[in-house]
Amino acid sequence: MKAHRIETTLTEDGTLIIKDLPFQAGEAVEIIILESSSQPSDSNPYPLRGKVIHYDDPFEPALPIEDWEVLQ
Repeated sequence: MKAHRIETTLTEDGTLIIKDLPFQAGEAVEIIILESSSQPSDSNPYPLRGKVIHYDDPFEPALPIEDWEVLQ
């Protein structure tokens, strides 16, 4: 599946004209129209950046050794 992204503006009468598409005449295409966000998002895409991460015992087994099936 090929995808092509283009940004354009509607005319006064609400008409949308798209030119110079990279598809062949007669080829079936799907059109999805999304409204562009005019203002940047306030959410932080990296909420953990700069936060202190502390591990109490990173090499401690997840289960007690007596519960390991491989040792029985």
